[in-house]
Amino acid sequence: MRLVLITGMSGSGKSVALRLLEDIGYYCVDNLPPRFIAQVAAYLADAGQDEVAVSVDARSELSLGELPQIIGHLRNAGHDLRVLFLTASTEALVHRYSETRRRHPLSGRLAPAERGLEPTLVESIEAERELLAPLDKVGYVVDTSGLAPGTLREWVRQFSGSAPATLTLAFESFAFKSGVPVATDLLFDVRNLPNPFYEPALRPLTGLDVPVIDYLARAPIVGQMIDDIDRFIEKWLPSYHADNRHYLTVAIGCTGGQHRSPYVVEQLAARFAGRSKQRVLTRHRTLGR
Repeated sequence: MRLVLITGMSGSGKSVALRLLEDIGYYCVDNLPPRFIAQVAAYLADAGQDEVAVSVDARSELSLGELPQIIGHLRNAGHDLRVLFLTASTEALVHRYSETRRRHPLSGRLAPAERGLEPTLVESIEAERELLAPLDKVGYVVDTSGLAPGTLREWVRQFSGSAPATLTLAFESFAFKSGVPVATDLLFDVRNLPNPFYEPALRPLTGLDVPVIDYLARAPIVGQMIDDIDRFIEKWLPSYHADNRHYLTVAIGCTGGQHRSPYVVEQLAARFAGRSKQRVLTRHRTLGR
């Protein structure tokens, strides 16, 4: 089993790391007390899970001291165990807590008896840092201060040794008269192209029928529009992929969603499917009715 153990400071990005691993296929367990890790790993291995991620944080302080021994036991059992320790400066953590307005998980457990008051956020952060100090020696340390979430996700993916997740690229035709689809990432308007609707023989057909395909293929402006959309998507697709996108929907709209947009969708889908870089889907909202 490949087992990724994520620990470190609260607010340093453990949830971001765990969600990334879940997205790429790991079975994830959040806030598992260390003394149960070996049992859970054995159970999941018997169930056929070969990629597991476990998050351990300071809320399990009663058994944190057992973690180095547990790590040794799991490695001796033959598991590919990788330990990731996330941290950040106190200033960065205070800023993140002020943005989310969340309470520090240790604040209720560290109240000074002599004052009868809850510790400040900085006091809670420093207490947690002291509690976790022995663990930064057993894993790969990443300081997330000033680190963009997208960069952290990519670093976690590389650390886990997993290949990037495949992006699904969906091309969808629609009719502007029916409204723009809500789940749209990129939208292109092709109402400026020649309209087969005004040709009586082509009016009852669709952009999937050969006569309409031939009609639109003969118009130079149609090919130029498709080339421009193709270049735009090809240029920016890696950026969307790097942002951990798993789905990207490209909506192509014309007036009725019957001729021009289905044709353009099919042409673009064929081009991108032929490049074998991502999974490609086609959807036709109006024709589907």
